Amino acid sequence: MKFIVSSSELQKKLQVLGGVISSNNSMEILDYFLFEIENNELQISASDLETTMSAKVDINSESVGKIAVPAKLLLDVLKTFPEQPLTFIVKENNQLEIGSNHGDYELAYASSEEYPQPIEIEEPSSTVITADILSSAINKTFFATGNDDLRPVMNGIFFQFSPESLKFVGTDAHKLVKYSREDIKASQEANFIMPKKPLNLLKNILSGDEGDVLIEYNDTNAKFTFENFELVCRLIDGKYPNYEAVIPKDNPNKLVIDRIQFLNSVKRVSIFSNKTTHQIRLKVAGAEIKISAEDIDYSNKAEERLTCDYQGDDMQIGFNSRFLVEMLSNLSSSSIQLEMSLPNRAGILTPIDGLEEGEKIIMLVMPVMLGN
Repeated sequence: MKFIVSSSELQKKLQVLGGVISSNNSMEILDYFLFEIENNELQISASDLETTMSAKVDINSESVGKIAVPAKLLLDVLKTFPEQPLTFIVKENNQLEIGSNHGDYELAYASSEEYPQPIEIEEPSSTVITADILSSAINKTFFATGNDDLRPVMNGIFFQFSPESLKFVGTDAHKLVKYSREDIKASQEANFIMPKKPLNLLKNILSGDEGDVLIEYNDTNAKFTFENFELVCRLIDGKYPNYEAVIPKDNPNKLVIDRIQFLNSVKRVSIFSNKTTHQIRLKVAGAEIKISAEDIDYSNKAEERLTCDYQGDDMQIGFNSRFLVEMLSNLSSSSIQLEMSLPNRAGILTPIDGLEEGEKIIMLVMPVMLGN
């Protein structure tokens, strides 16, 4: 078995697939890439049993066959090469020879027999979405997901597809983000929870790509096919919380403010907040918002005033500044609206501008109770 491949093309694909490989695999074979050659094409796969990803690279070869190649060793050597053709030759006694312009290298490969078989998705439903929109949906909701082993359903993004729209939701019970697209529809209703690792892999590859992504899914697995990649993963099992029930519908107090000004002010003031609660206080009256924080233990305090457009009763409300900063940083609008009802009810953050047609974002942040 012999093939010739571009070093940079191979490295680019392996770099992406390397993200699948865990540092503490339960099986040694999972520290390897699976190489499969057929019809002048090399298919490379990486797996951790839960997530399997494969990519295709054009090669020059008359061979057909499969081998497993040690991932870290191969990636480490490829990083050092400038662009050039590399010749791979599979030799006797499990040795793989790599020939370059600089010299020859040999490494031990493993049998492909032990490599886990890819999961076949039976009777899948499917939806097509552009890569850029999927990347945007993941980016906007990913930061709001949880890290709680006791509530695994909150550790992923909830995909909710229907003939009216596609919705993507992330929450950790303190903050919630709902990203909707009414310009894209699915043929039928479907809900599933995607785990973080495959989402992370997807958002890094898809950003800025205008191509289509085919999403196929059933009750247990989902498969994403795009360009020269394919990703199959096991879904998080369980029922997602009824997130619509926690979004307050009646919010008479509405504040509109410049996003960057508000973000920078919250960042500065929060430096003086208590390091455990990260609590800041918003006091709104007339056309002014007062943002303040205090750390009584260290006698630190800060206060800033900003002008805003406010319709509603004078009120004070406390928030965890880290959640506010994350939310404001994940929007790209020039102005935002913060809707509130009472100091003990969630605040709702929405962008005023900068959205595409059919795109909607709602961010919800739970308040923290203020001491006097």
